[in-house]
Amino acid sequence: QVQLVESGGGLVQAGGSLRLSCAASGSIFTINDMNWYRQGQGKQRELVARITRGGRADYADSVKGRFSISRDNTKNMVWLQMSSLKPEDTAVYYCCANIIGVDHPMYDMEYWGKGTLVTVSS
Repeated sequence: QVQLVESGGGLVQAGGSLRLSCAASGSIFTINDMNWYRQGQGKQRELVARITRGGRADYADSVKGRFSISRDNTKNMVWLQMSSLKPEDTAVYYCCANIIGVDHPMYDMEYWGKGTLVTVSS
């Protein structure tokens, strides 16, 4: 089985910073794309940032210049460094990864964590 566990959420004032972490564990061969999504109350889940295995990163326009995604392939971890936070960044942040696992060695599957809540106060 494969698990993704996020950590690092919390309450922060506008203009502050937080660093989210996500650790993948289990029967993993390879992790392809690793992503951070978020879902605010009453809103649809949206892609915040994506990073390929090779390290190429893409960001939603709303977070460009403020957020930075990184990963460590040896540790099966991904991070999201969030700076200059705004109240509209308040959401549950989810880690999502495309993983080739022992149970499915010929293709990757999408796995999700349970999320971590980020609250930005004004």
